[in-house]
Amino acid sequence: MEDYQLECNQYKVGKEFMIEITENATIKIADILAEENNPKARIRVFVQGGGCSGMQYGFTIDEEQNEDDFEIPAGSLSMLVDSISAQYLQNASIDYVEDLNGSQFKISNPNAATTCGCGSSFSPT
Repeated sequence: MEDYQLECNQYKVGKEFMIEITENATIKIADILAEENNPKARIRVFVQGGGCSGMQYGFTIDEEQNEDDFEIPAGSLSMLVDSISAQYLQNASIDYVEDLNGSQFKISNPNAATTCGCGSSFSPT
């Protein structure tokens, strides 16, 4: 298997990178937003209580940016992350994968002490 590195966008907050968005995720975000055909639409990533590990990730399409939102560049587009979720996503990486389990956004999160088998929920450190 060949080793390769995907280009990615990194959003910097202060001295640390907050969220890395891979090229695959950026392409999928562009595809989703193109289907929406709404220039105000953006993907919002969030963390909320729930899931088998205590906290779960979520993605939705949103037209409004709140005062406490971070705007994360994703190619020529952007994603939204609220300030509470941003705390749990510090230094995380968002990718889009297609494998035997299907296709989905996948978050690699260094702040997760444990994760569930499917990767959609976690318990924070």
